[in-house]
Amino acid sequence: MSGLDTLLDLAALPDGDIPETSMGIARLSLMDWMMCGRAGVPEPVAGILRNLAIAEGGAAQAAMFGGGRAPARMAALVNGTVSHAFDYDDTHFAHVGHLSVGIYPAALAIGETVDASTKAVCAAFAVGGEAAIRVGLALGRAHYERGFHQTATAGAFGATVAAGRLMGLDRAQMRGAIGLCATRATGLRCQFGTMGKPYNAGVAASAGVECAQLAALGMTAPDDGLFGQNGYLATHSDAPGELFAPDGAWLIDDMKYKLHACCHGTHAMIEALKGYKLEDVRAVSLRTNPRWLTVCDIKAPRTGLEVKFSYAWLAGMALRGDATGSDRTYTDALAADPELTAFAKAVTVTGDSALTDMQAAGEITLADGGTLGFEHDLAAPIPPNVLMQSLRDKAAALLGEEGTALCDALAPMDRMSARALGDLVEAEA
Repeated sequence: MSGLDTLLDLAALPDGDIPETSMGIARLSLMDWMMCGRAGVPEPVAGILRNLAIAEGGAAQAAMFGGGRAPARMAALVNGTVSHAFDYDDTHFAHVGHLSVGIYPAALAIGETVDASTKAVCAAFAVGGEAAIRVGLALGRAHYERGFHQTATAGAFGATVAAGRLMGLDRAQMRGAIGLCATRATGLRCQFGTMGKPYNAGVAASAGVECAQLAALGMTAPDDGLFGQNGYLATHSDAPGELFAPDGAWLIDDMKYKLHACCHGTHAMIEALKGYKLEDVRAVSLRTNPRWLTVCDIKAPRTGLEVKFSYAWLAGMALRGDATGSDRTYTDALAADPELTAFAKAVTVTGDSALTDMQAAGEITLADGGTLGFEHDLAAPIPPNVLMQSLRDKAAALLGEEGTALCDALAPMDRMSARALGDLVEAEA
């Protein structure tokens, strides 16, 4: 069986065959995605995308965060961008990217268009997310290290699978949609630290909707645009691998949720430094997986957005007790904070290939000259009830009482229609 056939089998999997643990992750990710989208509405990039959608007009098929409706493809573009504006959404480390922001906007836009249930939208996300992870693994780290943003590239294939599943594409049509996605999936890491990074997520979601819709209309595409000769894997990775079929527990079950409003690669360090005080620390020597050195080691951030990708600044913030879980903390003024600027000079960061993406370790030099080792692993399991409460706390931090109300409104999501979910998206935060 070819890699593409494996992906097509996954796309056609009956809802009842999706593991309940994976559906549970889909529900948590929906809640997390909704709060991130609602919180992103005031961001400048959100206004830019919504203004574009309003100016372009078209059929009012799907809701947009912040209000208004647009054609499904444009709604997916807006909602993917807006929900990633804070960079506060879920992360899958094997996939090397964010899943919800590229896939849920496509699934919801089509779900509203075809009048699906929210449960069906969640099932489409679970399958699309698993597909994106498998494609991301096949692309391998070489793809990411070359400069591609897997949230947008592998994510676009997941968005295509999710959208096509909700549209009821048959096997031949899904094959065509994936073939079209091979020429539409794009996104570069050079966008990190700018509005272009959340835009990458929107582009993935929009491409998924577009490719599924075009395939349904009969547009032709390569028989195997993903694994075939001159296909996506051959041209976008130095060392492409195989696409493995899900076996037992799905990889999507390893989803991680951000509890700090900054790059996920910095979270293990932040957790490790909790409990220490800035006035007691002279220096921090951090070891991290080498892949993070080109992502979140900005030595002298110029904006609040760049602070989210700066180990040096975030180390000082964690030690000082700053509210790293609130996006409102990351202002442009923070990049010029004199105390953080001075402490950043005492933070050294080195790569250690013995550490996984989710681990951080190092040494603290105390003001009295003593030293202490530290380490943290984000892979440590979190009980479901603790994780749910953490996400509710995150919603409250982002949106106040509105966040608590949103979580309550989503509690009966299995009995909601996609259009009812769209009403929650459209409501002003």
